[in-house]
Amino acid sequence: MSSLSTPETSPDFPAGHGHPGQVPTAGGPAVANQLAASPTAASHTAGGPTAESNEAISSHAPGAGLAQRSVLGPRLRRLHARIGKAHRQAEGMAFSRALLEGQVEPLQLVALLRALAPGYALIEQAGPELAAALGATAFPWNDLARTPALERDAAQLSAMPAGRPSAAAAVWLEQLRSLARQAPHRFLAHVYVRYGGDLSGGQQLAEQANAILASRGLPLVSFWAFERPISELKEELHTAFEQLDLSEAEEEELLEEAEVAFRATQRLLAELAELAPATATAPATAQDPGRSAAFD
Repeated sequence: MSSLSTPETSPDFPAGHGHPGQVPTAGGPAVANQLAASPTAASHTAGGPTAESNEAISSHAPGAGLAQRSVLGPRLRRLHARIGKAHRQAEGMAFSRALLEGQVEPLQLVALLRALAPGYALIEQAGPELAAALGATAFPWNDLARTPALERDAAQLSAMPAGRPSAAAAVWLEQLRSLARQAPHRFLAHVYVRYGGDLSGGQQLAEQANAILASRGLPLVSFWAFERPISELKEELHTAFEQLDLSEAEEEELLEEAEVAFRATQRLLAELAELAPATATAPATAQDPGRSAAFD
C-alpha cells in the first residue's frame, strides 16, 4: 500500500501551511504523467457517511481486495474506499512499476530503506501511547515494529554509497512530529498506511527487492519480513483501528490524512525514480562483473 492522492481531491500546500499533515505534491506535471488513470474510488461528504467503492484497493489482486473488503469493519471500509484511487495511482508510478518488474537498482532499494527508517522510528516510539490515549489497545506494536529490521538491513548494506539525504523523507518526518503533538488521530492514519502496506503489497515488493539484491551478490533485506503470520497481524491492525474513539470531525480527518500519507509516499517514489542509472550501480561481483541494469 504505497500511494498518493491527486491534486483534484487533495489540494497541496507548502510544508508548514494548511493543516499539519499536508505536503506539496512532488515532481509536478512530470509525476502526474506517471500516474495510472483510474476511476474515483469513493465520494465523501465531510462529517457524513462515506460511499464505499466496489473497486479493489489494488490493481494487482482485485479479487483478493474485494474479498477482504467484505470482512473489514465500518471504519476500515470507509478508509479503503477513500484511499483506493490513490493506492492504484501509486502502483502506476515509474519506481513502483520498475520495482514490481525487478528493474530497479540496488542503490535505489537502499535509498528507500534509509529514507523510511527515521519515520518508522518515530512511529514506533510515539505510536503506542497516542493510540492507547484514543482507546486503541489491540495494536501488536512489537510484532509490527520495523526499526530492528531496518537497522539490520542498514548494517548489512552499509558498503553501498549513502547518496544525499532524502528531502521527501525529511518532510514526512517533520509532518509526523507535528501530528504527534497536534493531531494524534491524523498521526495514526500514517501508521495504518505504512503497516497496512507492509503487510499487503509489501510482501510482493519484498520478493522483487531480494531477487534484485541476490542477483548482484548483495545481502537480502528483512524489512518486509514479519515473524508472525501476516493474516494475524492484519486482523489485529484492523481491530485496533476500529477501536479508536473519534468524534465525527476526527473521523473525517483520519480519512483525509490517509490520503495525505499517500502524498508523502508519492514524494519519495518520485525522488527514487530520479536516481540516475549511471550512479545507481552495485559493486561488481566475480559472477556478474560490472552489471548495471537500466530502469525507466
